[in-house]
Amino acid sequence: MFSRRELLKSIGALTAGVGVAAVSRAALAGIPEVVSQHSADTMAPLLPTSGRPYNPVVTLNGWTLPWRMNNGVKEFHLVAEPVVREIAPGMKAHLWGYNGQSPGPTIEVVEGDRVRIFVTNKLPEHTSIHWHGQRLPNGMDGVAGLNQPAIPVGKTYVYEFIARRPGTFMYHPHADEMVQMAMGMMGFWVTHPKDAHPHIEEVDRDFVFLLNAYDIEPGAYTPKIMTMLDFNLWTFNSRAFPGIDPLVVRKNDKVRIRVGNLTMTNHPIHLHGHEFTVTGTDGGPTPPGSRWPEVTTDIAVGQMRQIEFIADEVGDWAFHCHKSHHTMNAMGHDVPTMIGVDHRGITKKIQTLVPDYMVMGERGMADMAEMTMPLPDNTLPMMTGDGPFGSVEMGGMFSVLKVREDQAPHDYSDPGWFKHPEGTVAREWTGDIAQPKRSNEHGGQLMPLEQPSSKELEVKVRKPQAHNGHN
Repeated sequence: MFSRRELLKSIGALTAGVGVAAVSRAALAGIPEVVSQHSADTMAPLLPTSGRPYNPVVTLNGWTLPWRMNNGVKEFHLVAEPVVREIAPGMKAHLWGYNGQSPGPTIEVVEGDRVRIFVTNKLPEHTSIHWHGQRLPNGMDGVAGLNQPAIPVGKTYVYEFIARRPGTFMYHPHADEMVQMAMGMMGFWVTHPKDAHPHIEEVDRDFVFLLNAYDIEPGAYTPKIMTMLDFNLWTFNSRAFPGIDPLVVRKNDKVRIRVGNLTMTNHPIHLHGHEFTVTGTDGGPTPPGSRWPEVTTDIAVGQMRQIEFIADEVGDWAFHCHKSHHTMNAMGHDVPTMIGVDHRGITKKIQTLVPDYMVMGERGMADMAEMTMPLPDNTLPMMTGDGPFGSVEMGGMFSVLKVREDQAPHDYSDPGWFKHPEGTVAREWTGDIAQPKRSNEHGGQLMPLEQPSSKELEVKVRKPQAHNGHN
């Protein structure tokens, strides 16, 4: 349970970061006041002050949408609108989202709540909202043209249904879906259980975020909407490393992380230093008998996965997509492989024509992370972010799980880099190195060793001749 002091602290943090209107104004309004957020920081969890109690989630680099109670109905107000999202320091993107951000704010309710969501359209075209994974009346499902008329520009529609089952869900448009999702329109929805649930355990920390991807050319601000697979910015909640906040926990905390995938490809999400179990999907909690230890879980397109673990290993642990090109930033595309190419004879000649020309990738790409080279405005370096031992050489879908002995409960502030006990960091070996012993013995009676011929072999190529009579 949260103390009164913690409750007031959380409300104060939200009020400081979000444009919350006075209660009296909201109470007098026909629909809930619009609440917007423009900061890319991770906001404190929004503790419930009305309706049924629950333990709130923390949205990584995001926030939770406030509500009001109206005759027993929990009312929210979403505004679909153009937004500016800072992907990482040094780069902003012109996206579409909700209430000032992409992704939109997380919506939290309790199983059995009657929910009413007002949706105002401030986009330049019509829209709708699909409540991904929810059980609800067919006319509330949000597929424009099939279940409802699209929401015209400047109009407000209302959705109303009962949150019938606990779990983790998403919301996104089902009108001009390819364009609107490519522009960043999506958000998270969490339905908490109203009573003790046999398959849902209490946790100390509960994080949520969405996987999304963009194709933004270097120097540009707006995503290309016709891209199918060749994206260049892979993000957690529309943020790319090093702009993604760490997941901060206390040692021995039970941690839940909920991840939804609304990109165009799958993502194997990998956690270092710990094993976890998959405890939930879009279909709700998984039965305990279906769970087993993992360190990576693959999240397909349109899926959600909920993982849980005990954070019992202190340190700074990587948490990322295991597709290597998803942990890079914009410059990782269309760069030729130059490993082994000798530039010495041509570099100076090119520099007479292009003074800023630099050799790229002849010894691998690690040098690129340390180079200071001119970039187009509003462009992220390919691999960036400095750690306590130098360049982390990561970008995109990468963050850090920070486990600390002395992290206070409900404290999500960054504790800084981990201080390793003496003798626990990999180091250079300065002693003697024995030469490896090589064996020429065969591996068994069925696999006799074939000694290579000492003579050089001459390869003769026989050119194909005409084949008469063949069709």
